[in-house]
Amino acid sequence: MTLTPGTVTLSQLEQVFREERPVQLDPACHPSVEEAHKRIADAAAGEAAVYGVNTGFGKLASVKIAAEDTATLQRNLILSHCCGVGPAISRTLARLMVVLKLLSLGRGASGVRPEVITLLEGMLSKGVTPVIPAQGSVGASGDLAPLSHMASVMMGAGEAEFGGDVMPGDAALSKAGLQPIELGPKEGLALINGTQFSTAFALAGLFGAWQAAQSALVTSALTTDAIMGSTAPLQPEIHTLRGHRGQIEAGVTMRALLAGSVIRESHRDGDTRVQDPYCIRCQPQVVGAAMDVLRQAATTLEIEANAATDNPLVLSETGLIVSGGNFHAEPVGFAADMIALAVAEIGAIAQRRIALIVDPALSFDLPPFLTPNPGLNSGYMIAEVTTAALMSENKHLANPCVTDSTPTSANQEDHVSMAAHGARRLGQMVANLERILGVELLCATQGVEFRAPLPTSETLLAVMARLRAVVPALGDDRYMAPEIEAASALIASGEIARGTGIAMPELGV
Repeated sequence: MTLTPGTVTLSQLEQVFREERPVQLDPACHPSVEEAHKRIADAAAGEAAVYGVNTGFGKLASVKIAAEDTATLQRNLILSHCCGVGPAISRTLARLMVVLKLLSLGRGASGVRPEVITLLEGMLSKGVTPVIPAQGSVGASGDLAPLSHMASVMMGAGEAEFGGDVMPGDAALSKAGLQPIELGPKEGLALINGTQFSTAFALAGLFGAWQAAQSALVTSALTTDAIMGSTAPLQPEIHTLRGHRGQIEAGVTMRALLAGSVIRESHRDGDTRVQDPYCIRCQPQVVGAAMDVLRQAATTLEIEANAATDNPLVLSETGLIVSGGNFHAEPVGFAADMIALAVAEIGAIAQRRIALIVDPALSFDLPPFLTPNPGLNSGYMIAEVTTAALMSENKHLANPCVTDSTPTSANQEDHVSMAAHGARRLGQMVANLERILGVELLCATQGVEFRAPLPTSETLLAVMARLRAVVPALGDDRYMAPEIEAASALIASGEIARGTGIAMPELGV
């Protein structure tokens, strides 16, 4: 895949992430890269102090470095910053991080040689993936520690995965037919100043959250039919009168999913209930609002993915090399917090639907806990409890991270974004949400089956058939954990939303 720095879309980035596609930069970016490198080379040979080119770093910026020591300066920078701890991040996330770094360097403001870009492209193409510890970034002055672990492999140090095995960086490069490079003036700093670690995690969280939001529209429609809920709240004019895009789209989608349901038609007349509980009636308002929040975060992350987040930057209009603060990941931190709120709320309302459908006092005559022989069997009683645990965990995790600044680096870096924390938690939150929705899929399908011989819509019957291909209907109690995982996997894969054939709301910003 050829990407043009500054114009890359979320759709392209999702393909890179999910399909692990090799990436190269549009050659049109090369002249600006070379021009910026020339300016850095001139500065390195000059007498004037230029931060990160011929000076120390952070609090040591006032220390002048001799021209003959600039290569050592960059190597020492990378090695000293390889202080990440904890488990390694996934290969897909590490590759996305490398792609984002390529896009930043390709803006022609970092001053690296074209050889640096070529090596990163080669690592992606040949399958050399740096081993990146998950912990160590506070999301300002760049994601320094994780990006240093990436850069160390380029020098032949650190560790990398190649061919399914983890090995020293120099061995991985050699097996792939690649050569390590000696970093030139400012190149080490260019590689580690940036938000690519935080942005990669935030993008992955965004992609997972959006897919889950689409699936939540499907599972909520199934639950609505299972409890014989009303479709009156899905009337289009209700949502257009309010005007929010996400709410309008959620209402349209749910209406299409339920179209043709015989269950729905069976209780239009003579139903003594006036209104459904909020978890049924307000699904478009809640998930629609969450979708709008996700789109706001998506706008920020698409801009950030295309940004030059290095320091200092070579300014093309003036030719100046100027220290700034683009490495500060505050925009990413805010976006991650927004995604977390949306994920928590989609799960919260889904959990209430599960609580509704297993409760005979609220489920409109479904058997307690959706078991045909309650008492002897407990049915989905504890599956609902599990979703309550997951919902509560997501509520805790949704607390903002961006407000939790702490000074670092001898108070030089005295306000940080904590974007890495905010973005990393999203993976667990999305996994929790997928399991909540997986349990709802199990319960709603079981509930609709209890309405036989009345069928739901043809669209939702196809969803139920997909679930029943991997999880049979629940009769007597049985070992349930693998079934929850199987249903959750259908949610996580996007199959449930895609399999409807209904046009789902798109993330497009």
